[in-house]
Amino acid sequence: MGQLIQIIGSLLVLAGFALAQWGFLDQKSVRYLVLNTIGSAVLAVNAVFGSQWGFLLLEGVWAIVSAISLVSVLSRRKPVTPEP
Repeated sequence: MGQLIQIIGSLLVLAGFALAQWGFLDQKSVRYLVLNTIGSAVLAVNAVFGSQWGFLLLEGVWAIVSAISLVSVLSRRKPVTPEP
């Protein structure tokens, strides 16, 4: 089960990276940042359970930076107002 979780987390991060490299996603887009935040957070939690401290450092920081960027992008969005 742990390997499956690692593969899912890795695929999320890699999907965001590949789509950004191919021009389908902007690195400041919500979709890109969500993929990175969720994927790296999954990998960080998995690293804790496996006592993989170097991997936890890498993925934990990746998740934190991605989450901060996501919050920043979301806070700059204009609220949707209903049309009269």
